[in-house]
Amino acid sequence: MSQFRSKVLDIGCFANIRNIRDHTKRKVFAANEPERQALRYIIRNTTLPQRVRAQAQLQLAQMHCYTRFTQIKNRCIMGGKGRGILSDFRMGRYQFRMNALAGNLPGVKKASW
Repeated sequence: MSQFRSKVLDIGCFANIRNIRDHTKRKVFAANEPERQALRYIIRNTTLPQRVRAQAQLQLAQMHCYTRFTQIKNRCIMGGKGRGILSDFRMGRYQFRMNALAGNLPGVKKASW
């Protein structure tokens, strides 16, 4: 959502709308995760009064969807693809191959038998 998007993006890659949205979701999730964990702890704590637990559950339900971990999707930082992503490099298969062959990825070399 544009309400979370900053004016200056700190993305060091090709910026299409998918990458911008993914970057925004990751930043919003990281900023709100401590609050979500605290609310989840209150909800699961059975020693607390039921009213407090219900209020915490209501607050958690009213938080924006970008604060959930399930909203984050692994996307290629080069092209924005959503499938075939190598999570260690955050690149698609093809982009990984091209960058590895060009020598842009330190410590990666082609295996040959």
